[in-house]
Amino acid sequence: MTSLLPQTTPTRSQTADRGEPIERPLSPLKKRARRIDRVLTYVPLALFLIFTLIPFYWMLLFAFRPSGSTSLVLWPITFEHFETVWNGSGFGIYFKNSLFVAVMSLLTSTVIALLGGYALARFKFRGKALFLVAMLCTQFVPGAMMLIPLFEIFNSVGLTDSLWSLIISDTVFHLPLSLILMSGFIRNVPMELEEAAWVDGCTRIQAFRLVVLPLLKPGIVAVGSFAFISAWNNFLFAIMFISSQDQFTVPVGLSYLLGEFGADFGALAAGGVIAIIPVVLLFAYVQKFLVQGLSAGAVKG
Repeated sequence: MTSLLPQTTPTRSQTADRGEPIERPLSPLKKRARRIDRVLTYVPLALFLIFTLIPFYWMLLFAFRPSGSTSLVLWPITFEHFETVWNGSGFGIYFKNSLFVAVMSLLTSTVIALLGGYALARFKFRGKALFLVAMLCTQFVPGAMMLIPLFEIFNSVGLTDSLWSLIISDTVFHLPLSLILMSGFIRNVPMELEEAAWVDGCTRIQAFRLVVLPLLKPGIVAVGSFAFISAWNNFLFAIMFISSQDQFTVPVGLSYLLGEFGADFGALAAGGVIAIIPVVLLFAYVQKFLVQGLSAGAVKG
């Protein structure tokens, strides 16, 4: 039978007897310090967010706003600029070319980084430390310094004005970082797992494919994401090695939307929106693996 007596709030002594933590009221000085900490934390973050989002909003405004409009509100919405840039400027061809270059660079970089990273992580050979230092030093070489040698090489083998010249150059330039990162990921996989697979009758290749490779998913995502974005955004090699308009990539196509005496800012903004869609979709999918992969690869080097 439920008691009809009013329930009383337990006193501080009763709470202490039960082992529950006692909530002490904050002093006015501590409350003020806590408010100041929140202001100093959230105000800079809000300013940084606004500073980051304003260019994106400005690009969306020009892309979806009708021609001749000066409104700062994204209404009414029109898709005339997207139709102009996709059909009239040949941006659909540029998009396919960029996608082909980025995907092929991703695949080649990831496969070579897996094989080379496994060798660096599992084998000991003479000159290994020197090789790692040499790969790190290549990251300090600007791509502009290699334009003339690369152009001469591609011209001698007939790869100028070909998308394969972009795939090879993109792969070569971000392969050292991919190798170093992937070797760090593989070092984090215990060697005992491979040895257990060998005891069960697996060869080294089978142990790598069945045991090591499934554990490298975050690392593969991290390396592949950097390879894709690097190839997708590359402008310098594309503008130097490609001369035919049907071989242009998205960055080069965007640069040609700027005329000598003017520019169609609506079409330029629409092209920018189309250009960032693959990168946004990629990060939306791989973000849960990206931080995990980068932190795993940075533990051991």
